[in-house]
Amino acid sequence: MANSKSKPKSHSRNVLQLFAGLNPSIPHLPPIRSIAITSDSDSQTLVFVGTVSGDVISLSLNPNSGLSLLLRVNIIGKPVTSIHVISHIKKLIVLSDGFIYLLDLNSLEPVRKLSRLKNVNVVSKRFFSSLNNGIKGKEDGCFFAVAVGKKLVLLELVLSGSPVILKEVQGDFTDGIMCLSWVDDSVFVGTRTAYYLYSYASGQCGVIFSLPDPSVLPRMKLLAKECKVMLMVDNVGVIVDSEGRPVGGSLVFSEAPETMAEIGAYVVVVRSGKLELYHKKSGNYVQRVQIVGEVGSPCVVADEEDGRGKLVVVATGSKIMCYRKVPSEEQIKDLLRKKNFREAISLVEELQNEGEMTRETLSFVHAQVGFLLLFDLRFEEAVDHFLLSETMEPSELFPFIMRDPNRWSLLVPRNRYWGLHSPPSLLEKVVDDGLTGIQRAIFLKKAGVETAVDDEFLQNPPSRADLLESAIKNMTRFLEASRHKDLAPSVCEGVDTLLMYLYRALNRVDDMERLASSDNSCVVEELESLLSESGHLRALAFLYASKGMSSKSLSIWRVLARNYSSSYLSDSHGANHLQDTINGISSDQETAVMEASKILESSSDQELVLQHLGWIADINQLLAVQVLVSEKRTDLLPPDEVIAAIDPRKVDILLRYLQWLIEDQDSGDTRFHTTYALLLSKSAVDAIEKEHVTQNPGGVNQKEINISDRGNNSIFDTHVRERLQFFLQSSDLYDPEEVLDLVEGSKLWLEKAILYRKLGQETLVLQILALKLEDCEAAEQYCAEIGRPDAYMQLLEMYLEPMNGKEPMFKAAVRLLHNHGEMLDPLQVLERLSPDMPLQLASETILRMLRARLHHHRQGQIVHNLSRALDIDANLARFEERSRHVLINDESVCDSCHARLGTKLFAMYPDDTIVCYKCFRRQGESTSVSGRDFKKDTLYKPGWLVTR
Repeated sequence: MANSKSKPKSHSRNVLQLFAGLNPSIPHLPPIRSIAITSDSDSQTLVFVGTVSGDVISLSLNPNSGLSLLLRVNIIGKPVTSIHVISHIKKLIVLSDGFIYLLDLNSLEPVRKLSRLKNVNVVSKRFFSSLNNGIKGKEDGCFFAVAVGKKLVLLELVLSGSPVILKEVQGDFTDGIMCLSWVDDSVFVGTRTAYYLYSYASGQCGVIFSLPDPSVLPRMKLLAKECKVMLMVDNVGVIVDSEGRPVGGSLVFSEAPETMAEIGAYVVVVRSGKLELYHKKSGNYVQRVQIVGEVGSPCVVADEEDGRGKLVVVATGSKIMCYRKVPSEEQIKDLLRKKNFREAISLVEELQNEGEMTRETLSFVHAQVGFLLLFDLRFEEAVDHFLLSETMEPSELFPFIMRDPNRWSLLVPRNRYWGLHSPPSLLEKVVDDGLTGIQRAIFLKKAGVETAVDDEFLQNPPSRADLLESAIKNMTRFLEASRHKDLAPSVCEGVDTLLMYLYRALNRVDDMERLASSDNSCVVEELESLLSESGHLRALAFLYASKGMSSKSLSIWRVLARNYSSSYLSDSHGANHLQDTINGISSDQETAVMEASKILESSSDQELVLQHLGWIADINQLLAVQVLVSEKRTDLLPPDEVIAAIDPRKVDILLRYLQWLIEDQDSGDTRFHTTYALLLSKSAVDAIEKEHVTQNPGGVNQKEINISDRGNNSIFDTHVRERLQFFLQSSDLYDPEEVLDLVEGSKLWLEKAILYRKLGQETLVLQILALKLEDCEAAEQYCAEIGRPDAYMQLLEMYLEPMNGKEPMFKAAVRLLHNHGEMLDPLQVLERLSPDMPLQLASETILRMLRARLHHHRQGQIVHNLSRALDIDANLARFEERSRHVLINDESVCDSCHARLGTKLFAMYPDDTIVCYKCFRRQGESTSVSGRDFKKDTLYKPGWLVTR
């Protein structure tokens, strides 16, 4: 339970406003003791007043004329303690002098006394929540609870108007019942010492909690909207549910109230001529209204009992005042005018949770708050609210960035919201006007006049530059977030173009380039001059490329690459730049050529590609190759024109392009194959010469050699000779004689061997493999490919009698005899052997040759004899099968047509089935009656196998 000493938190705003009072034409009324209010189906609001003189007065509430007198009835001349409206049966229940009277709602007659009930001091009608729609008699019956001294009586008023006592409860109410409330099946009872809960369904009664001070009168108020009850303990209201369990927090009032009412999400308490309003959930103090009435007169208050009404009627003495709830929109406007922005947003969220406002309204208020904060120079908070608004259009901020008229002026919605802020203007003007207001506020404050300007600005006035920078940064933040929304194409153009303007104002080069290079909706015409004049050529090049204006973009990258080159070379004189100076390329230059190559890789414009290929190749040959061999373009470039456009000095580029044509594009043009072979051969010859120069420098600068080799390693992953050898072996479309003429005088022996092989010059190939390269395995493999024994003999002669004074290669000859001796005639080998060859080297090999020769001969004889035996056995089995005798009698039938054979011709299949000659002709020789095909499914009999 909350501490009674604590004070409620104040959030003052106007929720209630005086709506109407008594019409001056009404005669003076006696002091008012009780009051009730109801709205009938005709939207007519009736106010019923009970006076100390026993009058029940019916008043009609009119917005223009106030309260007008309808009817007036005197009961018995005693004070009317309470009035209850039973609207669904059109009755009034009036308590006066301990008796209950029943009156008609419209005519106040006849006055019927319920004489069975005496000494009644409290009456409470039963309230049904929406969760108990199934309670019997809820729609037609009238249930109420009365306190008769220390006894609780529950009654039902039947249609005849007679009360039927449902239950009488004595309970522990020894101190007397002072207040009642009946919700569904729960009856709340308040005495001087405690609050009780009685269950109508189970008949059980228990204490909710005891009161600490018996001198404080118990009070309770039904909160019909939430179907809860507020139990008062001095100035603290404890809210409990229908089971008596405390829910939420307690409400702490400034002092103990005399009477209470409910209106929407608020509780109205009246005390000492003051009406105060508290929020039910938060407990915050919201509003205080001073009641003008007779001094010392008690106050009574009434609400529309469903909890959703908009009216509260307060009576004090003879005066009646009607207060209505201020429309939510007006409350929000009032808070915004007072610059209570957080409270305004909290109010809207609260109303949205209660279903009284939509999400669109919340977004509307967020936008309105954002504009107010923007003109208060609180740009970050303003954009935070703009981002929370789901309905605000980005085009609403365009006038703050670009001066009207402009391309997007017609897209700006003419929405002034509630007219609480100034019309849109450029950020510079907003900042200037705000600073002027701050200076004026400082002057007024010195003069003792309070202003609405933030105290932080007054104590530490910001500079114009800081404010303008903050405004632009936060505008940028909003436009960046807006890019992710689903916007109209024209709005997208404005967002991206103005975002580029703001990036330019902040000099955020990286963001400019990122936006320009991404998928954007920028309008090039609006940005060309801006970016060009400010020197942001990279961003302009990216923008051109993103819009498909490749030629303009490439022209800029070409200019930038040249500028980077000249400026870099002029600045790279220090030791740290030594290696980069050797390479001659800066990182900015690499970036320029890389971006240009990306554009050209996707371009099918032959003229454009070839126009810019040269300067790209000057900087990075690898990127130049990627441009030529790109798979991204739809149409391939004409190879002849590309080859003609490549600088002849850039051999590596031409080689890589030809390699791509031949290997990846499967080109069969003999010109390309021959050119590729010639270029590879020339490069291989040059590489051998460089290696020779490197091994024998002779005054050549090693640095120059490194520079000349720079392109090779970047384009090709393998050595030039490996590529040449692979190509010469794999391709049959080049001219080997032309290539051979180029490498004839070089030391490219393996390449020469491949070429001679293409020309069919076997002897020269064997000479190179065996004598120049001394590659015995390759020479033997080549002989195997030839497949003739004379090739092995020729190779053996080369080993034994090499030319040019070279010593005989006895080990290679022995290897040949050992590996391929079966392919050589021993007699010829013996004839060819040199007298100088050591006998121990060849004796074992020759002996093995002879033995293998003999073994091979004998194996052939065995195979011949076995084959002859099988042939004889097969002929014998066939003869025996054809010589079999078959016995046919008068009962024999054809296995196919089942006709008697008699003297007819017949045939028998190998599976012993017999058919007549007619069926044999139909079946054929290979397929029997059983369906077996002897050509596919061969039949074997034991007698046919070779057993001898």
